[in-house]
Amino acid sequence: MTAVASPLAEIGVVGLGVMGGNLALNVGDHGYKVALWTRTPGKVQGFIERSGTNKQLVGTRTLEEFVGALAAPHRILLMVKAGAPVDEMLDKLTPYLSPGDVVIDGGNSFFRDTQRREATMRARGVSFVGMGVSGGEEGARFGPSLMPGGARAAYDLLRPILESISAKTDSGPCVTYVGPDGAGHYVKMVHNGIEYGAMQLIAEAYDVLRRGVALPANEVADIFAEWNNGPLESYLIDVAAKVLAARDPETGNPLVEMILDQAGQKGTGKWTVQSALDLGVPIPTIAAAIDARILSSMKDERLTASTLLTSAAMGRITEDSREMVRAVRDALRGATICAYAQGMSLLRVASGEYGWGVDLREIARIWKGGCIIRARLLDTLMHAFERAPDLRNLLLDADVRPWLAEAEPGWRSTVSAGVAAGIPLPAMTAALSYFDAYRTARLPQNLTQAQRDFFGAHTYQRVDRPEDGFVHTDWRSVLEQSASGRPE
Repeated sequence: MTAVASPLAEIGVVGLGVMGGNLALNVGDHGYKVALWTRTPGKVQGFIERSGTNKQLVGTRTLEEFVGALAAPHRILLMVKAGAPVDEMLDKLTPYLSPGDVVIDGGNSFFRDTQRREATMRARGVSFVGMGVSGGEEGARFGPSLMPGGARAAYDLLRPILESISAKTDSGPCVTYVGPDGAGHYVKMVHNGIEYGAMQLIAEAYDVLRRGVALPANEVADIFAEWNNGPLESYLIDVAAKVLAARDPETGNPLVEMILDQAGQKGTGKWTVQSALDLGVPIPTIAAAIDARILSSMKDERLTASTLLTSAAMGRITEDSREMVRAVRDALRGATICAYAQGMSLLRVASGEYGWGVDLREIARIWKGGCIIRARLLDTLMHAFERAPDLRNLLLDADVRPWLAEAEPGWRSTVSAGVAAGIPLPAMTAALSYFDAYRTARLPQNLTQAQRDFFGAHTYQRVDRPEDGFVHTDWRSVLEQSASGRPE
């Protein structure tokens, strides 16, 4: 009797690192057969053996065998390092692909690279999907937030699998069709930019409480845990509380205090700031967070400067500690709203610039679960963009404005106290200045524009005659008239 061949795999995964391996297990757990391949010989079999009872995994030894193990049209998820490795993998895969196949890049690729790859593969009849994946190791294993961009037909082909493996909230599965070509990776990039901002704001709140108010790490942990039961509830606040509560097994000290104060970065935050500059969108809170990480890396210089640069700063915050804790809570809330507002404004402008049609309500919805920036605030964002899909800035929303008004006094007190104590609060300060600038009807850039016209004839517009368009002043003549007392 001829043996019946096993069903072909519904999807294949290339790359079995932490994220790729956990996504493969997640897919298998949901009843889909998964073909596996990695360039390291023997790694596939070892991975399958360690997976235990998961019977949905199919190991392959060559790329030809890998693609042959997949049902048509082939659906292939690349979980390889961003950059050149993605292009190298596509070059190797292309000879085995057929029109109608779908290749997904689940790494943190630069959106411009994704646009280029999508166009190249589309010309060959193959759909290329750039998919942001957020949630870290645990999210990949048990439910991430997924941000796929590419052809709509390709998403429809992937949708059953993606919805099954994504995180779930009361608003549905944390995946949606983001938009064409590089939209998915752009949204993930902005997600990471907001993440940079939120993490820096939390670090600054910790610094004020630990160094300024002199609270021990375990008390700050308790404070963060309490905040996590209110409007500030978020994955990052929860993580901060747990990290601050951990003790170093070697010394018995708070483990966080045994960690060198140098923060790394992988590039997505930098890309966010660069793109914002290109599009003319202010995101000062996120930019300040990037600068803070760069400054933290300058450890040797900072050690030298700490011995040479004297300061009149008090070093300690003298306000009542209970009042200061409340003020820091409010500062963190107001500044965090600004970080999300800046990110969503950037997404709105980028979507229009690149013709993506990104639904900001849907982005807020899929960020409610699975991803690193999931927070109670995202419910408010989701409803804000339901009411006004073209909302220019989150700060204008009717539900957000009262929160800002409530947070503002403590926010200002925290920034003032930090400045007086010599505690750097770059992101909180940048957020407050953003809030103040955005609500100011007349900014001092009239002087800036006057200077530009003075030395470079860059022209300006008059407030009393805007219909005149851009005009230039002969400043030498005007100054001579002004000096003589004659009317201009």
